[in-house]
Amino acid sequence: IVIYMTVSTAFYHSNQSFNHEYLHTSEGSVFLYDVATDKISDFLSKDRFIDKNAYDYQLSADRRYVAFMSNYSKLWRHSFTASYSLYDRESDTFITPSDIPDKVQYFAWAPEGNKLAFVWNNNVYIKTSPNSTSQQVTFNGEENKILNGIPDWVYEEEMFSSNQGLWWSPGGKNLAYAEFNDTGVHTIEYSWYGENQYPSTVSIPYPKPGTPNPTVKLFVVDTDNATKISEVVVPDSFGSVEHYLSTVTWVSDERLAVQWLKRVQNHLILQIYSFNGFTWNTYEVKQKCINQINNNTLNSYYLLMILKYFCWLVFLLYFSSNEEGGKPGGRNVYKRTQQETKCLTCNLRENCWYNSAYFSHNASYYRMSCSGQVLEDNKEFVSMISGIQMPTMRQGTIKLDLWYQMILPPGFDESKKYPLLIDVYAGPCSQKVNYVYRVNWSTYLASTEKIIVASFDGRGSGYQGDKLMYEIYKSLGTKEVEDQITAAREFIKMGFIDKDRVAIWGWSYGGYVTSMVLGSGSGVFKCGMAVAPVSKWRYYDSIYTERYMKLPSQNSEGYDNTTVTGRARNFHSVQYLLVHGTADDNVHFQQAAEISEALVEEQVDFEAMWYTDKDHGLAGAANQHVYTHMTHFLLRCFA
Repeated sequence: IVIYMTVSTAFYHSNQSFNHEYLHTSEGSVFLYDVATDKISDFLSKDRFIDKNAYDYQLSADRRYVAFMSNYSKLWRHSFTASYSLYDRESDTFITPSDIPDKVQYFAWAPEGNKLAFVWNNNVYIKTSPNSTSQQVTFNGEENKILNGIPDWVYEEEMFSSNQGLWWSPGGKNLAYAEFNDTGVHTIEYSWYGENQYPSTVSIPYPKPGTPNPTVKLFVVDTDNATKISEVVVPDSFGSVEHYLSTVTWVSDERLAVQWLKRVQNHLILQIYSFNGFTWNTYEVKQKCINQINNNTLNSYYLLMILKYFCWLVFLLYFSSNEEGGKPGGRNVYKRTQQETKCLTCNLRENCWYNSAYFSHNASYYRMSCSGQVLEDNKEFVSMISGIQMPTMRQGTIKLDLWYQMILPPGFDESKKYPLLIDVYAGPCSQKVNYVYRVNWSTYLASTEKIIVASFDGRGSGYQGDKLMYEIYKSLGTKEVEDQITAAREFIKMGFIDKDRVAIWGWSYGGYVTSMVLGSGSGVFKCGMAVAPVSKWRYYDSIYTERYMKLPSQNSEGYDNTTVTGRARNFHSVQYLLVHGTADDNVHFQQAAEISEALVEEQVDFEAMWYTDKDHGLAGAANQHVYTHMTHFLLRCFA
């Protein structure tokens, strides 16, 4: 059964017991919607949120208790601290004291009942019930040295894409947690200017290519006996080499599936462990039929190669794919049985080329989200933009038979000449050309400034097969850069582009490609804007960089020949805007400083804008400012 929804500002929370129900937030209160009966009931009053000045909540599996979240403080991309207030829905009271300190780094209810775990001061704690006393599980946690139950910077950013470093077993009997040791990792330091008389210094353990990585261990604690802790040991074949903990997935309360990955990231094993009452031992599959492995993580997946051996796969496997209609930028939801594969959303076709699904626990219902074209009329939005001349989208293929998209100004006339801005990212397995509906800076430039904004997915991009994606393995900054130049030349050949007004811009990896394109000396581009760009891959983090470039000792030419600084002399012929935040924990300000120094050494006249105490995303007032500043720069370039 499918539920069609238009989701805008609502938040949805799901729980395993909600097989035909979902929670919907509206006007500050939470409502329970039963899709089987089509009935809506009150679940949480907005007054409870007001009581604790809460911005969000987490619900226990038995639905009785709510953890209201307040005092949010962002750390890195996914990590934050918050205060958690426990509320009993049955008695309509808050539990005081909750025995949960402020500035909790991670919080998670058990999948069944109402046990909970949290991380505070880099140590793991458990509570067997909301009213019980907190039990400390680990005692060696120390900032920037030992982190228990939460990942360090590089694992959070590049491996887990999450602040989660602990995992409940399905029945809540056991809790697995990782211990990250950063004592051998070199640190990056930058100034935090703030408002004090003297700036402070931020220090982050940040491994770079070829330098010491964090080490990791995995443990399991019996939540009914917090002193009963056992280590899940890495397999012998990986134990003697540098490796990563990739994913942790519970099969049952006594069986655990763990993915271990070698540092060079070309060899991964999925090891299943079973508990004999004392230790976690590697599990040898002897039966002919493989039991189900439940996937509890947000960022991992399993490719089931031979379905007949998975006896639990009796009915269905759901997946998302872009195979329909030869459109790499589309997405549809499919259902696979042992007999056939059926597309569930392909019948929408022109009404929606980009679909996703969010399933109830037993997969009897799913919420289908359409991100492209028009599935339902949004009259309020149509009315809001009725006075605005909106641009149109064109998609197609050019040289190399790869996809591009163009945002064309209102009243586009092919007999006229328009300025062109290439919007680039071009990182490995990325995709800019798709059918997702957006209203953003590109929309403004096309609608108001009559600038064509185009993107192109060249070699190295994703969702068009492994062969294309692996074209840039061990050679970042080569073919994907060349392809952006080729694309611009092909666009000019279309006849409606002013060849003297062609620009390029990008953020992060896109800023790197922008800089490499401008430094190529191609003569195609008049100007460009690079926000938070990489300058040298030796300066970026180890997990990401070594995944695509291997170690510097294994690929020194690949590292040395793809630097922005090495192309500094070619910037004399272009107009260049360099933008960076001084508190960028991801692509450090060091990278922009290196580019600036190289350009100055070559006596290149360029523009630069920095944002004090802003990170990689340039949030807050800086976000509007940077787009306004880039608009002014672009209009001067095209004048």
